[in-house]
Parts: sequence; structure tokens; C-alpha cells
Amino acid sequence: MREWFRNLSQAVFTVAHGLWVTLRYWLITYRADRGTFTERFEYPEKPVPIAPRYRGFHRYDLSTCIACDQCAKACPVDCIYIGKERVEGSKGFKVTGFAIDYSKCMFCALCVEPCPVDCIFMGSTYDLSCYSRDGCIVDYSRLPLDVAWGKATLNPTAVAESKLIVEPVHGGPNQ
Repeated sequence: MREWFRNLSQAVFTVAHGLWVTLRYWLITYRADRGTFTERFEYPEKPVPIAPRYRGFHRYDLSTCIACDQCAKACPVDCIYIGKERVEGSKGFKVTGFAIDYSKCMFCALCVEPCPVDCIFMGSTYDLSCYSRDGCIVDYSRLPLDVAWGKATLNPTAVAESKLIVEPVHGGPNQ
């Protein structure tokens, strides 16, 4: 009987302690000096500080890609789609499409390591919000050249405008 009361008091104490921790953190969120996220970081006017090893949305250099499919083969969730055509009179390929479906991507960076020419790498862009699943598929071959070649950051405006272009902007390095 004594053991039962001891177990009961221990259960009540641990539940009360857990509720106290929850209540304490809940009250901290209502401090007046805490401020909101946009007051602290002035998002989107000023970028949010990002850790040096942050794995954000990919950067892709279309000018050096040889369409070897190594990144697509290494992707565990099959979110990379590469379109290629053989170049007439040459042994290389022409990149006709390089798309990544970010609704599937888990940002594991396994696609970066097997690339023999280092044309794909993880960037520091963290916000690519969209209103539909179709907006999550980014075709790097249809983006403007400065964005597709990794010289500018990937932004939702460039991605939205890339869906209106009919022909790819660049055919690859073997053209």
C-alpha cells in the first residue's frame, strides 16, 4: 500500500512539473520586450541570419552541367528531373531541362557530392513560398541566366516568371 501511494505521489509530481515547465515557456512568449520575429529581423527587407552550413534551396550552374544524371541517381526521394538530348556530331549532351521538385526534396545534400563538375550545390535561400504544388517545381533551365547559373539568389518572383517562358534559355555547355 505504501508503494502505491509513493507511485501516485511521484506521478502527480511529474505531471505538475511538466505543466509548470509548459506554463513557464508559455508565459515567456508574452513578454513585452520579446518583440515579434519581423521586429527583430526586419524580414523580408533584411535577410535573417543563417548558419554557415545551412542547406537551403539549391544553386545550379547550368553552364558547367554535363547531364550525367549522377545527382538524380543519388537523390533518395527522386525529386531531380534532368532532360537531355544528344548533341549532333559530338559525344556530349545538351541540357533541355533541370527541375527539382521541392515538395519532395528533404535538403539532404546527397545530390551535391556525386557531381563530377560541381555544378549543383546547396545555397542559403530559405524562403521559396508558393500557393500551389506546381510552384514547388523549379526548372533551373528556364530561369533567367543570372539565377540559373548560380550568380543570383533563387527567389519566388524569378520562379513564377520562369513558368511563363516556353523555350529554355540555355542548352548546356556542349552546344
